[in-house]
Amino acid sequence: MGFQMLAVISQRFPRIVITIWAILLLLFGMDAPKLPAVLKDHGLLADGDYMKVQRLLAEQFHIPDNPVILLFEREAQLSTLEFKRFIGIATYKLEGLQGVSDIISPSEQPAMMKGNYAYAIMVSSYTSYEMDSLLEAAAASLPVHESATVTMTGKSVVQRDVNAASERDLRKAEMIGIPIAFVVLLFAFRGIVPAILPVVIGMTSVTITMGLMYHLGLALTLSNFVLNVIPMVGLALSIDFALLIVSRFREELETSDAKQAMAATMDTAGRSVLLSGVCAGLGLAGILFIPLPIFTSVAVGAIAVLTVSVLLTLTLLPALLTLLSPFMRAASKPRSLRHMRTLWHRWASFVMRRPVIMSLLASLLLISMLMPLNKLEIAIPDASSLPQQYASRVASQSFAFHFDSPSNAHVYLLAQSGNGRFEAEEVVAVHDVVKRLERDPLVAKVDSVFSTIAMPREKWGDSIGSEAYAPIWKPYMNEGKLLVHVILKESAASAAAMDWVRKWEQQGDESEKLRWQAGGEAKYQQEVYDAIFNNIKYVVLFIFTTNFIVLAIAFRSIVIPLKTIAMNVLSLGASFGILAWIFDEGIGGIDASSIAIMIPVFIFGLVFGISMDYGVFLVSRIYEAYRKSGCNEQAILTGLVSTSQMITSAAAILIAVTAPFALGEVAGVRQLGIGIAVAILVDATIIRLVLVPSLMKWLGHWNWWTPWSRRE
Repeated sequence: MGFQMLAVISQRFPRIVITIWAILLLLFGMDAPKLPAVLKDHGLLADGDYMKVQRLLAEQFHIPDNPVILLFEREAQLSTLEFKRFIGIATYKLEGLQGVSDIISPSEQPAMMKGNYAYAIMVSSYTSYEMDSLLEAAAASLPVHESATVTMTGKSVVQRDVNAASERDLRKAEMIGIPIAFVVLLFAFRGIVPAILPVVIGMTSVTITMGLMYHLGLALTLSNFVLNVIPMVGLALSIDFALLIVSRFREELETSDAKQAMAATMDTAGRSVLLSGVCAGLGLAGILFIPLPIFTSVAVGAIAVLTVSVLLTLTLLPALLTLLSPFMRAASKPRSLRHMRTLWHRWASFVMRRPVIMSLLASLLLISMLMPLNKLEIAIPDASSLPQQYASRVASQSFAFHFDSPSNAHVYLLAQSGNGRFEAEEVVAVHDVVKRLERDPLVAKVDSVFSTIAMPREKWGDSIGSEAYAPIWKPYMNEGKLLVHVILKESAASAAAMDWVRKWEQQGDESEKLRWQAGGEAKYQQEVYDAIFNNIKYVVLFIFTTNFIVLAIAFRSIVIPLKTIAMNVLSLGASFGILAWIFDEGIGGIDASSIAIMIPVFIFGLVFGISMDYGVFLVSRIYEAYRKSGCNEQAILTGLVSTSQMITSAAAILIAVTAPFALGEVAGVRQLGIGIAVAILVDATIIRLVLVPSLMKWLGHWNWWTPWSRRE
């Protein structure tokens, strides 16, 4: 097979292979630190009407898209006149900054000042991911007053803070996770050299991939979320793969020379790594079915680091093992490890003597973990993703409280005429729609040209566009588009608001002359939700089908793939249940919050692939023993004993790599770290060490049944 040929080449020419990878590490490693510079915003944005309407609102109606909000607050002793002077100085200083296209201040809009609070809007020609330098310059130019403050907020400011916090979270997780992973490896191998090798493979994989993604980011739009996903997935998978190879190589060295040991290792463990990599890659590829940049970026980044990890494991690692085989042989299994194998043998025998009872107990425990799923609430992340002490979050919440109630969604409806110029009957049709909106029980207020002056319905058609009424219609009409601003009684994130804007999409498609388009936060939320939930079925179907086919071919069984997929689903369900419980109740000092909408999809794709490693490792060893003995029970016992310590060590390493992200500042990063760590813990203990062997003992020879062949 191809991967065996790679191992042969690595064994014959180890120094050449090491040199090639060293050159690649040098070339891509120099660019790895540059990756954050080419990342864009979060990428949670659908290519729909929302973007088009927001662009039209900014260009034709002077309603800026995602502006920077300057929130002013004064103390009671400061007079209104002094407060206005302070605001005037601040806005004047901002006007001269490069990239600022407009400043809307309270002096122009009296409604922008209420009591001790006021706000101004800074409009920029830059996109959100180009705002960092402007935001730094703006913060440096803002005046300081002993009795008044000014704080910047808005989506671009919050995103800037999220990006900075994510980079700190990454560094913190690496500083904690990598040393712990090394300690676990040291305990597992009882030798410095075998413990170092998986860490070297992991760090090399992450470094090369980050450099590779930097070059990809120069041509494609990449979400900033890849900055956390690549190290998390790369370290986890690389160290796991390397752990399997090193562990099997040391085992083979006990009875063979280095050449024979390597051949046997690649024929068994190498095959498992390749199979695991294919299954994990298919799990990640399924995420591509969701047409949002954040999912495309994460899938591409994770697949890239997975590919590099597999290549390193099948080439660089065999080359290193070939050169270091004397040290590997010297690090033979001590008595304590042989004692551990005896304990695993006793545990496996205990489980297999009571398959029904053990499977029922494991099932009850998993069901208890699934119960909090009814509390799982998902939401599109906002400023609340940041810790409470962040100024941009505090200002965002204060602005919403004083000026823009989050309980009311603002929807901007654009009516577009068929020929670019409103005819009289089209104006009357829009008038009728507005009046119907005013009677809608979900609508709190409608702001339109028709509400500016009392005029009979039939006269509006002739009045629109006439110079006599220009001051009335010009703010609402431009280039064949008529603006209607609707305020709903529900929040933008509510199901009712999202259903409401869907109706306008349908109405626009059915209209013969007029086309309605919706914008505003509710439309944004609706498009993101629909992009995910309308396509999630394709994600699940693709992952399940492709993994089933690969496993069925690999193990020549129908039951094994079905059981393996079912076990993964159980571990994922338990993970989601625990995640819902932690963030609903605010366990362990974590702020109670909704789960970021992309996190369940990420966990599903990432964990399904990662946990497939354990399933493949365990079942591969059982299948290997079954082919030799033909005895199902003995094969299960052999496979479980020989892999239990490796699976436990691999799980400990994965948890060490992912769990530190739970200490991060960004809520989404915390949720991803906790979700993956919990899923791996459940998978490597309850599932792999109890439920899988119990069910395999229970099923007997049916484990290996296929409709196209008979059991020999």
